[in-house]
Amino acid sequence: TFLEYGLDARATKYTARGRARRLSLYEAWAGVRLLDDALRVRGGHLWVTEVGGLGSIAGGLVEYKHGIGAAKLRLAAFGGREPVAFDTGYVPDVTRVGGYVALDATGLRRHTMGYVLIRNQGLTERSVLTTTNYLPVTPKVFVYQSAEYDLQGPAGQGTGGLSYFFSNARVTATSRIDLLGSYHRGRSIDTRTLTLDQINGRPVPLKSLEGLFFESLSGRVTVEVVKGVRLYAGYGRDRNNRDSDPTGRLQVGGHSGNLAGTGFDVTASWNRIDRGAPGTYSAYYVSVGRSLTPQIYLSGDYSTSLSVLRFTRGDGVIVESHPETSRYGLSAMWHMGRLVSLIVNGDMTRDDMGHELRVFSGLTYRLPQ
Repeated sequence: TFLEYGLDARATKYTARGRARRLSLYEAWAGVRLLDDALRVRGGHLWVTEVGGLGSIAGGLVEYKHGIGAAKLRLAAFGGREPVAFDTGYVPDVTRVGGYVALDATGLRRHTMGYVLIRNQGLTERSVLTTTNYLPVTPKVFVYQSAEYDLQGPAGQGTGGLSYFFSNARVTATSRIDLLGSYHRGRSIDTRTLTLDQINGRPVPLKSLEGLFFESLSGRVTVEVVKGVRLYAGYGRDRNNRDSDPTGRLQVGGHSGNLAGTGFDVTASWNRIDRGAPGTYSAYYVSVGRSLTPQIYLSGDYSTSLSVLRFTRGDGVIVESHPETSRYGLSAMWHMGRLVSLIVNGDMTRDDMGHELRVFSGLTYRLPQ
């Protein structure tokens, strides 16, 4: 018998007037493993990752694991109330139940099929089948896929069908060349891991938004030009929102750890977005970091052409592009010992409407084994 537990809570306090303090409880659970680790039982605030963005519950989970040759089959059922996102408490009269079956094989191969039923005051809000597949086809070819299929329309209105699909393929052509292609349509957004800034309409970098396009098809080639220096170039066609026209996106960038033996880690990217008649604009991102001591790591970054997310539609998010926005950031990580780490972040955002300065700090304590 093994006891286990998990805790992930966030607290936010604003110096600006009119903005209330926030306390978010992401996970807070306790559990036990029985029958030589074959049976797992957990209760509390849980995140069931096997069903993606639909997996946040305040309730319980039971999972049974059985070996099949070199693979492991996992069967699980879960249920509970709907936690309030970015706050404490529960959504009134909303419950969530479901289950999943997962097959974990050698070579990181995994196949998962799940089901989630969300009930709101006696009405079926969503009835969804979910699936994820990670396929190491060969030692040099990897494919990842995920999808959500609504068995009926939201709240019983309209029709169901495929609401989200994502596919990503990576090919290691040579020891120095990687090929990457991806396509997705629809939105499957884990709103409980989006930052409070996004909820409040703050701008976020284009790099963070690539997974939030309503539809995107892109390809990229990455080349290791010298040891430790990787450069890439690619092109994509994107739609920010359901009703948006497609836009072209040319992307060029690279990364180097310990650049030329200096100890600096450097990442940079340039995206050129072609919006047709409205014109084109560029989005830049640069990050430089270095270890000052074995315990302290300092980094700074600069990005332009940010965007704002607004939760205003049934498909989750409207993305608004703000090409004239810039952000400057600075962060420090201090490992104060084997169990304690301190992180401090600061950033300033500027646009034609003014500027905003933010400071964030956090302390991590790792419980001793």
